[in-house]
Amino acid sequence: MVKSYLRYEAAASFGVIASADSNVAYDSSGKHLLVAALEKLGVWHVRQGTCTKTLVPSPSSSHGASLAVTSIASSSSSLIACGYADGSIRIWDSEKGTCETTLNGHKGAVTIIRYNKLGSLLASGSKDNDIILWDVVGEAGLFRLRGHRDQVTDLVFLDSGKKLVSSSKDKFLRVWDLETQHCMQIVSGHHSEIWSIDVDPDEKYLVSGSADPELRFYMIKHDLADGKSLPDKTESDVDNGKASAQNKWEVLKHYGEIQRQIKDRVATVRFNKSGNLLACQVAGKIVEIFRVLDESESRRKAKRRVNRKKEKKASKGAGEAAENGTIENEVGNDITVTVPDIFKHVQTLRASKKICSISFSPITSRSSLATLALSLNNNLLEVYSIESTSTTKLSAIELQGHRSDVRSVTLSSDNTLLMSTSHSTVKIWNPSTGSCLRTIDSGFGLCGLFVPGNKYAVVGTKGGTLEIIDVRNGTCMEVVEAHGSSVQSIAATADGFVTGSADHEIKFWEYQTTQNPSQDSKRLTVSPVRNSRMNGDVLVVAVSPEGKYIAVALIDNTVKVFFMDSLKFFLSLYGHMLPVLCMDISSDGDLIVTGSADKNLKIWGLDFGDCHKSLFAHANSVMAVKFVRNTHYMFSVGKDRLVKYWDADKFELLLTLEGHHSEVWCLAVSNRGDFLVTGSHDRSIRRWDRTEEPFFIEEEKEKRLEEMFEADIGNAFENRYVPKEELPEEGAVALAGKKTQETVNATDSIIEALDMADEELKRLAEYEEEKSKGKVADFRPNILMLGLSPPDYVLRALSNVDTNDLEQTLLALPFSDALKILSYLKDWASLPDKVELVCRVATVLLQIHHNQLVSTVAARPVLTLLKDVLHARVKECKDTLGFNLAAMDHLKQLMAAKSDALFQDAKAKVLEIRSKYSKRTEARVEPKEERRKKKKQKKIDNGHVWS
Repeated sequence: MVKSYLRYEAAASFGVIASADSNVAYDSSGKHLLVAALEKLGVWHVRQGTCTKTLVPSPSSSHGASLAVTSIASSSSSLIACGYADGSIRIWDSEKGTCETTLNGHKGAVTIIRYNKLGSLLASGSKDNDIILWDVVGEAGLFRLRGHRDQVTDLVFLDSGKKLVSSSKDKFLRVWDLETQHCMQIVSGHHSEIWSIDVDPDEKYLVSGSADPELRFYMIKHDLADGKSLPDKTESDVDNGKASAQNKWEVLKHYGEIQRQIKDRVATVRFNKSGNLLACQVAGKIVEIFRVLDESESRRKAKRRVNRKKEKKASKGAGEAAENGTIENEVGNDITVTVPDIFKHVQTLRASKKICSISFSPITSRSSLATLALSLNNNLLEVYSIESTSTTKLSAIELQGHRSDVRSVTLSSDNTLLMSTSHSTVKIWNPSTGSCLRTIDSGFGLCGLFVPGNKYAVVGTKGGTLEIIDVRNGTCMEVVEAHGSSVQSIAATADGFVTGSADHEIKFWEYQTTQNPSQDSKRLTVSPVRNSRMNGDVLVVAVSPEGKYIAVALIDNTVKVFFMDSLKFFLSLYGHMLPVLCMDISSDGDLIVTGSADKNLKIWGLDFGDCHKSLFAHANSVMAVKFVRNTHYMFSVGKDRLVKYWDADKFELLLTLEGHHSEVWCLAVSNRGDFLVTGSHDRSIRRWDRTEEPFFIEEEKEKRLEEMFEADIGNAFENRYVPKEELPEEGAVALAGKKTQETVNATDSIIEALDMADEELKRLAEYEEEKSKGKVADFRPNILMLGLSPPDYVLRALSNVDTNDLEQTLLALPFSDALKILSYLKDWASLPDKVELVCRVATVLLQIHHNQLVSTVAARPVLTLLKDVLHARVKECKDTLGFNLAAMDHLKQLMAAKSDALFQDAKAKVLEIRSKYSKRTEARVEPKEERRKKKKQKKIDNGHVWS
C-alpha cells in the first residue's frame, strides 16, 4: 500500500517590524504608518505602537522571496498601493483589509509608486526601466512609457496629473505628457545616478538628489487653461527663434543648487504636506532638514546677502566699477532671489542606525513644525517631532522584533513558550499568537535551552559565557564564565546539560539552587561537573535520548561518538567534505543525521556507525536538522532559504517549504510534531503547522516537475537571448500589461468557448433544418455550456478575464477567432452592464488587427454595424450617468436647503470635530498658573488695570 504523509503549511510569521527593501508611508489620516515587513504590509498605530492590521497576499498568488514588498503609496482615500519584487502591484483597502485588485505589468521589482492628487491614477516605476500608468478606478493599465536606460528611481505628477516627471539611475530626468503620451523634455546635469525627486505642494519647485555633493532645484513652468504657458522672464527670451522654440516645451528650468553637508549619496528627498519643510535623507544615519522660506522672507534674505556683498567690496576698496554698478542696480531695482535664499538649512537629525526610508506625517501638531517617521535597517521604527531649533524623539516601535538576525530558537517542554536569541537580546514569545512576552538584554546568544519546569532558561553566548534567565520575570539572574571561546552548542542531559565550545572542550553541567542573599527565596545556578578536551573546535554536541551516547562534531569534518558515562571513544563518523554544522539523534536512538557545509545530509546507524544514505539536501550549507519525536521523519534548513521535510527510512524528500527571504539559521520542532519554528537572517520567525491534508510522495514529485515546467514557460515569455530593441532617445509607448500564465490560460478558455459555441450553433442549424422537413425531435443542448446560449457562453468566458489581463489575452487570439468575437459584439452591446467591456474589446481588437480588418471584405459589414450600435449604446450610458449625477447634485442641494449647516463630507466633518475636541482637552489640562498668566496678559493688553 502507498504510504501517505500529513502536509505542513506556513501558519504565522512574526518578529519583523520593518524590512529594509521598501519605503514607509503614512495613511491619509496620519494616525497609521504603513510599513513593509517582507511579504506583509503592516498598518501600525503610531501613538499606541501596535500593529492594527496585517495585509498579506494569498499563498496561491505566489510564494517565497518573489513576494517581498518593495514600494508603498497611500491615496487620499483608504486605498493603499503596494509594489512587489516580482513586478506585481496590489491595491489594498486598509479599512476592510482586503486586496481590491492585482496589476501585472512590470518584469522587474517595482521601485516606486505614486498616486496623483485625486487618487484616480497610479504611476509605477521598476527595475525593468519602464514606467506604467494605471487607471485605479478601471483597474487596468493605460500605457507603458519607455525611454530610461536604467531603473526608474522616483516619479512625480505635475499639473493635476497631466504631466509626469521621472528620475532614473541613467542620470536623466524625463518629463512626460500623459495626454499625448510622449516625452516632452530630457533634463541632464547630474554627474551620478539620481535617487529621488519631489515637488512642493504648490508645484513651484522640483528638487532632485543624487550622489553629487549638491541638491539641484528646478522651476516648474505650468500651462494655463487656454493652453498657453506662463511667461518665464529669463535671459533666453532675447535668444534666437530656435531657443524660444525649445523653451516652449521646457517644463523644468534649472534654478540652482544647495551644497549638502553630508557627502553620502541622497536616498530620499521629500517635502512635508504644507510645503514649509524639505527633508533630505542620505544613505547613512543622517536626515538634513531645510526650511522653505516664503516670498517676503526670501527677498529679505536676498537683500541682506547683496548688502553684505556690497559692504565687503566697499571695505576692500578693490571692487571694479562695473561690478559695483551691477550690485547697486541689483539692490536698487529688482533683487534676484537664489535657491539658498529660499531653502535654509535649519537642523540635522541623526538616528542610531542606518536609515532606510522617511515619511512626513500629513497631520502636524500645534507644538511642532512636522512629524517625521524613520525606518531603520535594524528592524526599528522611530518617530520624531521637528521643532524650529531641535528634533525630539516621540516614540520607537522596537519590542516586536530582534535588532539583528535570529541565531537560535528553542521551544519549552510544553510548547507554550519560544525563546529566540540574537546579538544583543533574548526574547520569549508565544508561538501560537506570535506576541513577544519578554525581552532580556544579553550577549550574542548562539544557542539556548529551557530548564525542566520552563521557569528558567540557559543561553550560551559568543563570549564564552552561560546566561541564566528567569523566564517569568524577564531578567538575567547570573552570567557564568563557562568557556574560553564561544559556546557553539548546548544539549540537555538527565541531570543537567552539556556544552561544546570553540576552545576544544565539552563541559558537563548540573543544576543547583542557592539562597538569595538579599531575599528569602532560592535561585537557580549551574556548576561544572566534568569536562573533556577534543582535538579541535567543537561545533555541535548531541546526546542520545536514553543518555547512553554523546556525539561531538569537530572542525575536522568528523563526528566522534563517546559513551556518556565513561567518555570512552565508541565511533567515528567520517565522510563529509566540510565541517558538520548540525546533527540530531532519533528518539529510538537508532539513527543519527548530520548536516554539513558541503550541502549534504548523511544518515548514519548509531549501532555500527555505517552511513545509510548521503542526500544532496540544499543548494548551500545545511544549518540545522531535527527529527520529529517518535518518528524517523526529519526537517532540515539551509542557507538556500528553504525548509525541507524528509523520510529517513525511505531517504525521500517529502516537502519543500518556501517563505523565508534570507538564510535560515535555526530550527525547533514541537514534542508532538504538530508544528515547527524556524529563525532566519531576515529577522523573521516562522511557524509551520501540520495540517490534516494527506499527500503522497509521487504526487509531490509530479507537482515539483510541473512547477519547474511552468518556470521554464515563464522564462520562455521573456527570451533573454533575443537582442534588445534599441529605444529612440525621445522614448516610446507600449502596452501596459505583460504575458503571464494567467493570460495564456484566459486565451485558451476563450478559444475553447468559441469552438464550443460554433459547434452548438451548427447543431441548432441542423435541428432547425430537420424541423422544417417535418422530422421533429427534442433538441438537447450541450450540458457543458451550463444552460447558456452560444453568445452568452462566450461572453461568460470573456467576462471571467481579469480587467488588467484583457489586452494581453486578446493579443494572443488568432485573427479568425477575433472576427468571431467581433460578430458577437452587436448582441452583447444590448446588455447595459456590458457596454464598457464591449467597447474595450472592440477597441483592442481594432488596434491589434487594423490592417487585416481593413483588407478583409467579410469584416466590413460587421464593422459598419458596430459603428452605429456602439456609438448609440455609449451615448445612452453617458446620458444615464449624467442624469444620475444631476439627481445626486439636486439631492445635495435639497439637503443643504433643509439644514442650516453647509453640506460637507461626513468623514472630513468628523475629523474636524475630533481635532477641536483634542484642542479643548489640551486647554483643560493646561496648568492653572499658565492660565492665570495668560488672563493677566490679556487684561494688560486690553488696557485694564490689574488689581
